[in-house]
Amino acid sequence: MGKPTGFMEYPRELPGDRNPRLRILDWNEFHDHLPEKKLQDQGARCMDCGVPFCHSACPVNNLIPEWNDLVYRGHWKDAIIRLWKTNNFPEFTGRVCPAPCEGSCVLGINEPPVTIKNIEASLIDNAWEQGWVLPQPPAARTGKKVAVIGSGPAGLAAADQLNKAGHLVTVYERADRIGGLLMYGIPNMKLDKKNVVERRVKLMEQEGVRFVTNAHIGKDVSVHDLLKEVDAMILATGATKPRDLPPTPGRNLTGIHFAVDFLHANTKSLLDSNHQDGRYISAKDKNVIVIGGGDTGTDCIGTSLRHGCRGLVNFELLAQPPVNRAADNPWPQWPRVLRVDYGHEEAKTKFGQDPRQYCILTKEFLGDDQGRVRALKTVQVDWVRDNGKLGMKEIPGSEQEWPADLVLLAMGFLGPEDTLVSALGMHTDTRSNYKAEYGKFATSVEGVFAAGDCRRGQSLVVWAINEGRGAARECDRYLMGATRLP
Repeated sequence: MGKPTGFMEYPRELPGDRNPRLRILDWNEFHDHLPEKKLQDQGARCMDCGVPFCHSACPVNNLIPEWNDLVYRGHWKDAIIRLWKTNNFPEFTGRVCPAPCEGSCVLGINEPPVTIKNIEASLIDNAWEQGWVLPQPPAARTGKKVAVIGSGPAGLAAADQLNKAGHLVTVYERADRIGGLLMYGIPNMKLDKKNVVERRVKLMEQEGVRFVTNAHIGKDVSVHDLLKEVDAMILATGATKPRDLPPTPGRNLTGIHFAVDFLHANTKSLLDSNHQDGRYISAKDKNVIVIGGGDTGTDCIGTSLRHGCRGLVNFELLAQPPVNRAADNPWPQWPRVLRVDYGHEEAKTKFGQDPRQYCILTKEFLGDDQGRVRALKTVQVDWVRDNGKLGMKEIPGSEQEWPADLVLLAMGFLGPEDTLVSALGMHTDTRSNYKAEYGKFATSVEGVFAAGDCRRGQSLVVWAINEGRGAARECDRYLMGATRLP
């Protein structure tokens, strides 16, 4: 490494975010970048560790030590070229990836890890600013046609790779904008749609990828007719069936929504009319309860605050994680520790306390005379081990009633919709995902491949990119008999 003692000389440093009191007044991204010199110092912290565990933790196997060293030396163009070798869309992962690489950083054994995610975001943003990100259409076309169903990160990665191989790629998206999860599943303040997502889509169009919106394959468009027009197909439809609560009294009351519907409608209205059309689920002046933690729950918190909610509580069924790694969670595993995400920080700033309530089980929804939700009844639970198995036990006398005008269910997703499964007669696994072996990505239907959440279940954007690249490689091998795609 260029600075063998850098990790001893420079502390971990991240750029400051915009003030929570001010950023909840708009929908703009709130992260900044460090000055170039400070970024070089952070790159210098990357140790000459010998075995970089960050490689194994990164689903796309980013060449992290290499581009950290190049950043330290000031070779920014060489650094972004290294990053592009493994990651098609670092502007997405640099913003929304939880950075499992940092959890496995060798420096993280006894010091704060290297700021890998922030350096990655800075690299690609600088590349766009410098004009280094240019259309690179393939030199020759194979004449083979491929349909990619779904335009989320897996679909876009597959399309990008197959286009590089010279195939004629068309991406079909059922929504009115390209991006899938990137467009409508992640709020604008985390991932800017016009300046980041649409910018990348436009570049792919210039490179020859064709995009078709408002095309729900299997519903509005026959998948069999489409298969007759192409030489291969990749399914990247995502895991879009939201998980519901078990049967709960009052679940049918007005004002209870799945998080995905809340977030989708909000972003669409924001992009269509800056929220002037009223076609979204507003949290303004309402007591909001978000059931479920994770990124989606946090996004519901941040969105509700920007609407101007009156109150906000986040229920989590599990116990509060420890502040530091537990004994059964050693490095280099992903650290299961308490984190304060942007929504938690914003809620604490506005209401004076962290919105999260742990070990809370919803028992009943209470409604008013008009059939609208007005409150939730809950009970606290304790997690105990019985013969080594962790189980939940309700605590007597812990019942509580919480006022609620809007309830958002953010408990994850169960799998892809059944439309294409029934239409194609495709095999599924025990979790209802499209059955396709990882590494091969071929479904039970000849010439049809699957990638991303629809194959592996709900996961990270970076895993979707990994799967999209892998499915493209195997699809190219199927079409040409061999492949040069990584």
